Amino acid sequence: MKNYDNVTIFDHPLIQHKIAILRNERTSTKEFRELVEEITTLMTYEALRDVPTVEVEVKTPLEVCEQKMVLDNSVAVVPILRAGLGMVNGIHTLFPSARVGHIGLYRDEETLEPKSYYCKLPCGIENKLVLVVDPMLATGGSACDAIDSLKKAGCKDIRLMSIIGAPEGVSRVAENHPDVKIYVSTLDRCLNDNAYILPGLGDAGDRLFGTK
Repeated sequence: MKNYDNVTIFDHPLIQHKIAILRNERTSTKEFRELVEEITTLMTYEALRDVPTVEVEVKTPLEVCEQKMVLDNSVAVVPILRAGLGMVNGIHTLFPSARVGHIGLYRDEETLEPKSYYCKLPCGIENKLVLVVDPMLATGGSACDAIDSLKKAGCKDIRLMSIIGAPEGVSRVAENHPDVKIYVSTLDRCLNDNAYILPGLGDAGDRLFGTK
């Protein structure tokens, strides 16, 4: 995969350690869910390091000082249903007031392309930094469709965050949406004939919600 200016692949040993456990087929649903949240929190710390801030005046026990704080109501999270739901709490750990929208997409088993069935976004989302989340970035079809929907809603600062990415999906999103920053914890080898990521971790939704 060629290098893209809008793509960041994390290479942090703590994240890689957690992904190793996440991949393991013996990892329980409870532990899998907790790991997804923990990895998401670590990724969010980096992905939103330039979140909008304001200067406020704070009175310490010794004096008054100026201090930066995150601008209230400046961040929205949009999980791609259903697996993206597993990443929301990890973001709320750092940004508890972030509004949450939902975009529902399912994959046509014949064409492997996404089909939309639900979209509900917070009011004023066009004025927020929007973080689209989905644990697996496989073909990139669902991510592209979700970003298209957000752009139609007027969103300008959109970022995509996935835990595992395939070169095919990362390239597709990067080329179709060069203005969108893409954050992936690990870039895997490729997709198989059924568009599953290899080595991957199986179906993230099934493993998150115990439906495997």
